[in-house]
Amino acid sequence: MITQPKSVKFEINPGQEVFIETGKLARQADGAVTVRQGNCILLATVVANKDPKEGQDFFPLSVDYQEKFASAGRIPGSFFKREARLNDYEILTSRLIDRALRPLFPEDYLCDVQVLISLISSDENVMPDSLACLAASAALAVSNIPIKEIISEVRIGRIKGEFIINPSKAQLAISDFEFLIAATEKNLMMVEGEAKECSEEELVQCLEIAHEAIRKQIKAQAELRKVVGITEVRDYKKPEQDIAIKDKVYAFAKAKVTAIAEMGSAKHERSDAFTALKKEIIEHLGTEITDLQKKLAGKYYEDLKWELVRDMMVDKRIRLDGRKLDQVRPLAMEVDPLPTPHGSSLFTRGETQSLTTVTLGTKLDELMQETAASAEYTKFFLHYNFPPFSTGEVKMMRGVGRREVGHGNLAMRSLKRVLPADSTYTIRVVSDILESNGSSSMATVCGTSLALMDAGVPLSAPVAGVAMGLVKEEDGFAVLTDILGDEDHLGDMDFKVAGTDTGVTALQMDIKIQGITEEIMETALEQARDARIHILGEMNKVIGRSRETVSDNAPAMVTIKIDAEKIRDVIGKGGATIRSITEETGASIDIEDDGTIVIFGEGAESRDAAVDRINMITAEAEVGQIYKGKVVKIADFGAFVNIIPGKDGLVHISQIANERVEKVTDYLSEGQEVDVIVLDVDRGRIKLSIKEVPSNEASDESADEGDSNEDDVDGNTAASNEQG
Repeated sequence: MITQPKSVKFEINPGQEVFIETGKLARQADGAVTVRQGNCILLATVVANKDPKEGQDFFPLSVDYQEKFASAGRIPGSFFKREARLNDYEILTSRLIDRALRPLFPEDYLCDVQVLISLISSDENVMPDSLACLAASAALAVSNIPIKEIISEVRIGRIKGEFIINPSKAQLAISDFEFLIAATEKNLMMVEGEAKECSEEELVQCLEIAHEAIRKQIKAQAELRKVVGITEVRDYKKPEQDIAIKDKVYAFAKAKVTAIAEMGSAKHERSDAFTALKKEIIEHLGTEITDLQKKLAGKYYEDLKWELVRDMMVDKRIRLDGRKLDQVRPLAMEVDPLPTPHGSSLFTRGETQSLTTVTLGTKLDELMQETAASAEYTKFFLHYNFPPFSTGEVKMMRGVGRREVGHGNLAMRSLKRVLPADSTYTIRVVSDILESNGSSSMATVCGTSLALMDAGVPLSAPVAGVAMGLVKEEDGFAVLTDILGDEDHLGDMDFKVAGTDTGVTALQMDIKIQGITEEIMETALEQARDARIHILGEMNKVIGRSRETVSDNAPAMVTIKIDAEKIRDVIGKGGATIRSITEETGASIDIEDDGTIVIFGEGAESRDAAVDRINMITAEAEVGQIYKGKVVKIADFGAFVNIIPGKDGLVHISQIANERVEKVTDYLSEGQEVDVIVLDVDRGRIKLSIKEVPSNEASDESADEGDSNEDDVDGNTAASNEQG
């Protein structure tokens, strides 16, 4: 049966209407909508299993955002000419949506849920990722899948002090703010973005403005849900419970869990103690319990840990490793631990460690970031690696996962606005996490800042990052500075803040509960700033500013400017000239249309040799300048001499010697090297002289004097003979 589509609309900005429609496409999905702004159209679908899989004890949510190449009128460039695996941009967008949606589902809902968002039509003036979460939430809203609340997401930018909701790509390029914010009607749920050293007060203002725009979108979704007629959600199977087993676990383990939590131990010591206690609980329950009861006992044990550790932090202000709530773990750091990379650092914070390297390359090393709608090159990119040994585990190595892509992107965004805007180097950063116990992405930020300064990349200011946590109970809360992995797992918020000593450069916040208050946000930002300043102070003791020069191992680089009309001379016919320069000098040469030439050499010698060659090719003959040239052609009226690559001048027969020259070949031959002086340059014609070269004149005078003496001697001898 074909139903009539239903839709709602709202204005995201004055004159910018957004339409949400359901009932036309993908009608067999549990929920399906299209979201349209201009020519940008997103299709979002959601499907959930009716029952959880047997024995499943977690919530399996999968979110995938994909851009169809047809949306931009393009054919994929792959061998098979079809969309392949998700690129980094699609993965990052998928993560943003996932992190916003996941807290909306009931804690006891364990059915598989799949959310798919596809860009099916693009618009160069509309950034689709800022509408993707709206589309996903709207698909859930028109389904009967159980969710606690409706959510939405916007991007906010700022141009000349004015905040803009969902700015265009062109607007974003000149914005000093870029934050993606997800929220329910009442509470912020997810924040991620970057800024050019904004203050904490500016950040709070930005969040408030974004939240108002989000409320518009939530209202539109609620209207559509009402029009569709969704008034109740489906029933679902709840996880099995055994209150008797729960009581036994709590009675036996409560004091023991508290003792382990309060001993202030290291990660593995604490983990081993908790693991041993779990085994002890199972033994205590006896041999009569079933496998299901064992599984439930394990779950209740984890619940007990969660409750007791959280109470300890809120009530007693005690943390698992014995630190104060606002205390940063011990720091150790060094630069240049590796002799060959262009820049390197080793940053350790507690039991988290990052080994970071910087490699400087040429324009040929730029990274192409391709989506369905665009393909752009970037000169700065950061790769984050998280091998299993960093947590003392054995796992399959299956390439880069979504977590690695996300953490690397956050660290990259933290640093990119302090890099020089006019850098000619391509910069690749690699962070290898060697140890991990919380906040490895922020360790990467600190390590990257140190390594960049070690490499001689001129940062406007060093950057440090710290991860904040939150434990919130009805009667109070605790904001935790520099959280451990266990504190992240047991807490209600993961709040990462990076910045300089003057402002925030990047932020990522994920909320696991129904939002946070303004008081909590202000406390977290204040503690994060104090921690950041402390870490920066320790970093400055190791290296306070970028080195004056790049590493000797880095490509030797120089930028020169030539007349744009000379570009063809440097390139040569079919690129022959520039190829010969590259082959002979080993340098890499990049020529811009305006005549700017960037030369990268394997060393200073290679670079300087290439510069000399280019200068010779582009040089202009100067009147009065003496050149060592080569005779390239003989004519009856004179000789043509090459003085500069591609530049020949004429030595007229009258300018060869002081005496009368009857025949040019009596004095010159092709291939002969001669010193010449430029007499005149007229409309590209170069007039040369051999005889006017001062050294040649001196030689002629000397020769003339010698000839005259010989004549005198001969004359005297002759006269004498005649007289005799």
